[in-house]
Amino acid sequence: MSFTRWVKSWFSKRGKTLAMYRSGMAKASQRDYDGAIAAYSAAINDPHIPSDVKGMAVYNRALAYSAIHEDAKAAEDLAALLELPGLPENIKTAAQQRRERIRRRKEEEESS
Repeated sequence: MSFTRWVKSWFSKRGKTLAMYRSGMAKASQRDYDGAIAAYSAAINDPHIPSDVKGMAVYNRALAYSAIHEDAKAAEDLAALLELPGLPENIKTAAQQRRERIRRRKEEEESS
């Protein structure tokens, strides 16, 4: 990608949404999960978000919620993710597996 095209992409609707998503990823990698959740939420709530970016943002927000033990919110995001049209099979499988881990963790906490 040329430099000019890269700069223009930052001003496109997709580019702006991707920037919010990438900000969430950067914050999550620094273990700033609240900041990551805020960035992912901003991307998800953007009316111009492409469906592939929305799927990635919802999944990663669920992971951030799970990291701070907000399991109900994580499960909500994973359920919403599974309802998105055109979701690749590997993403569906990953979301279902994550939901199962959250369910088991909740059961373990309740039994202790």
